[in-house]
Amino acid sequence: MIGGKYKALILWQLMTNKTLRFSQLRKQIPCATPKMLTAQLRELESHQLINRKVFPVVPPKVEYSLTAFGESIQPVLQAMYKWGSRCLNNQGLNVNCSMEPMPAKQKR
Repeated sequence: MIGGKYKALILWQLMTNKTLRFSQLRKQIPCATPKMLTAQLRELESHQLINRKVFPVVPPKVEYSLTAFGESIQPVLQAMYKWGSRCLNNQGLNVNCSMEPMPAKQKR
């Protein structure tokens, strides 16, 4: 479900920002072509990890957000980020990606 070049980044951005438009996702993930980003978003939507809300306006406005199921993957992505950061640091390399550590989740 999250295998794919940009799916983890898309999910991470939606976890951080809650709701994003397509153009905002393109700015956050500039290396993804519009075609690739669209394909990855469609796959995430088909797996019910994200919501796609279309507004009936011209020009078209589409917003993406996480479903409750999509939010449940947050601990997995955070663990992957921590693990990957440690691996890079052990090799003397710096983390160089658009996934910044997420703030601690506040109690509701």
